[in-house]
Amino acid sequence: MPEDIQQMIAAGLPGARVEVVGDGHHFEAVVVSDGFAGKNMLQRHQMVYRTLGTKMGNEIHALSIKALAPGE
Repeated sequence: MPEDIQQMIAAGLPGARVEVVGDGHHFEAVVVSDGFAGKNMLQRHQMVYRTLGTKMGNEIHALSIKALAPGE
């Protein structure tokens, strides 16, 4: 399932570099995207959550996100 999450995030944030690891319920994602430039951490996390839609809170119980703009 980490691969599915990685693909969903990458599809929702074109051009982003995405790495996801996890055990089937709890996951960690590192996302580097030009789209994060000028956004605060909350805005960045919301952008990632939107890519996952209804999976958040259902199939994905916990997601730790490190959202960075290039160069950070």
